Amino acid sequence: MVISAEPLIYGAIFIAVLMLVQGIYLTVFGKSISLNNKVNRRLEMLEKGAGREQVLEQLRKEMSQHMKSRSIPLYAILADKAQKGNIAFTPGQLVMLMGILSVVAFFLLTFGTAASLPIRLAVSIVMGVGAVYVWVNNTAKKRLAMIEEQLPDAVELMVRSLRVGHPFSSALQIVAKEVPDPLGSEMGVISDEAAYGRDVGEALKHMAERMDMQDLRFLAVSVTIQQTSGGNLAEILDGLAKVVRARFKLFRRVKAITAEAKWSGTFLSVFPLVALVMINVLQPNYYDDVKETSLFIPACLVVAGFLIANIFVMKALVNIKV
Repeated sequence: MVISAEPLIYGAIFIAVLMLVQGIYLTVFGKSISLNNKVNRRLEMLEKGAGREQVLEQLRKEMSQHMKSRSIPLYAILADKAQKGNIAFTPGQLVMLMGILSVVAFFLLTFGTAASLPIRLAVSIVMGVGAVYVWVNNTAKKRLAMIEEQLPDAVELMVRSLRVGHPFSSALQIVAKEVPDPLGSEMGVISDEAAYGRDVGEALKHMAERMDMQDLRFLAVSVTIQQTSGGNLAEILDGLAKVVRARFKLFRRVKAITAEAKWSGTFLSVFPLVALVMINVLQPNYYDDVKETSLFIPACLVVAGFLIANIFVMKALVNIKV
């Protein structure tokens, strides 16, 4: 029995390209760009000597650049996720990164496999574009999840600040200093915008729409209502913090309950592809008897269609919304 290592080589090359994306990102922007950094990026930029206005301009540019580039062909698929992930790369740099990674993948495929030139070209482009998409998508998911987890503590910090007599602008500044990224820099931008004259409620609403997060919309509406109608903002935000925390606990509970169903859906979607790869690894000549028949290509296309449909159907079945 001849074992083909090419499928494993393809997987190893894709993982290497995916890791290279994160490595380039950290090299270009430094450790402060990492979501796990304890000191938020805005404070680190200020500590390095950048002016407050310069830092605000840089962060605002990063926060809005992807939404303005949805007209770029094929980039619209990536723009929304890149915006939510607050990717510091410009749209042009991301497209260029896809090209660089495709070239790297092509050279690795050339030295590591015996595939023909057209196959190497096609696979390298898929790997370059796919690696950037997977990285941006994972970054966006991680960032939104961290903001959801940080928000109740940030709102409670605002409440404590308001109750000791600080104005809301000072409460925002405290959150911007005490809360790590990603929420710390977001609140720091709102604090700076308010200092330059922008309405706080409008700034919070813009952030909520950019993140497409319901809890942030609650915060924006609460602040806007208090500004227009009056009332005790500390009590309003205290109630909001309890609601947000209760929602977060409910989402975590639903996630735990549906974990088995989601894993089953993922397994059923991935298993046919894994089985196909294993068949080619363990028995490369398995399909030789039928490969030359006229029905082989149409049958492969039908199977591929069913596999793609299966992924979407299983995802819809296990995507339980609260």
